[in-house]
Amino acid sequence: MGPLDSLRVIELGQLIAGPFCGQLLADFGADVIKVEPPKTGDVMRQWGRPGRNGDPVWWSVIARGKRSVTLDLRTPEGQDVLRDLVAEADVLIENFRPGTMERWGLGFEALSDINPRLIMARVSGFGQDGPYAARAGFASVCEAMGGMRHISGYPDRPPVRIGLSLGDSLAGMNAAMGILLALERRHVTGRGQVVDSSIFESVLGLTESIVAEYDAGGHIRERHGSSLPGIAPSNAYPTRDGKEMIIGANQDAVFGRLCQVMGVPELADDPRYATHRARGENAEELDARIAEWTRKHAADRMIEDLAAAGVPVGLAYTARDMMADPHFAARRSILEVDDPRHGGTLAMQNVFPRLSESPGTIRGLGPELGADTGEVLQGLLGYSAEKIAELEQSGII
Repeated sequence: MGPLDSLRVIELGQLIAGPFCGQLLADFGADVIKVEPPKTGDVMRQWGRPGRNGDPVWWSVIARGKRSVTLDLRTPEGQDVLRDLVAEADVLIENFRPGTMERWGLGFEALSDINPRLIMARVSGFGQDGPYAARAGFASVCEAMGGMRHISGYPDRPPVRIGLSLGDSLAGMNAAMGILLALERRHVTGRGQVVDSSIFESVLGLTESIVAEYDAGGHIRERHGSSLPGIAPSNAYPTRDGKEMIIGANQDAVFGRLCQVMGVPELADDPRYATHRARGENAEELDARIAEWTRKHAADRMIEDLAAAGVPVGLAYTARDMMADPHFAARRSILEVDDPRHGGTLAMQNVFPRLSESPGTIRGLGPELGADTGEVLQGLLGYSAEKIAELEQSGII
């Protein structure tokens, strides 16, 4: 049994941030009822690269373990159905633009009147209040305003983005954490509350001491390529066989071990490199010396020698590398999940973190659109077959 087996979650909204929150809760056993527009469904069904059968596969990951119910929330009838669902739920996740739920008569106060124990997780670009609240807030913009883009890339080029919607996922993770915190509080008070998770603040929260450094000393952290200013050696280095090897040896004792493997133990006592500060001040020339050594040797042999010596080292992996790595296999970090629709299996990342007594599990790929509408409305809400047929005929579900 997963730790959230008793939790019922209604997931509204589309794209990544809110649905990723729902994925995390479903991974640990929550009954996540994904509410989608009739006929079209969540646009995530169309996002991402296709598999061999031609269908995009991202939906299979972000909607894994969920149930799909179609419902037109723009209609009074659809809103009434949602109110019935809320009455039986513990959590509602939504990532519409702030104010949308209120315009539909589905704001927190209205829903809390129906179910005082309801926890409402609201995921948005800029939060539920403030002068930017009504702005559209995609991860790309919020990552920039949260401080991530300015420090990403090389100093002589425009800022770059990581090849993931990192801000969305961070906001989803913060929403999930907020839900768990609100559940703990509900044990005491018996009442739910609002969890306000913004993308820009989720990014801001990861920026370490950037704000404090500016406030205390006027320092503005700048782009620094594949390394960090004042931290050396910690970079990507070329190998003889054309791979990118990451070495992190900036701590004194670890740097000494690196020098031993390189065959230049005296380098650890060189005044230019003997201390953390000295290595940071001379990072460029130190990186050049290490790169001169790494490009003479094959990656696998260097990794074996460095790892044996206690030096953090690894390659910049692609998905192909991950699936071939024995450590990933031993940890079951990637699972092959049965794909009944297309036959065979589909590989994806496993559930994290790991719990020793009540671990999460992947209970199935993302469902077909509306696959569970009848089951939920009849089994959970007690709707008659006639009422369900009427809603279906009118396009509400």
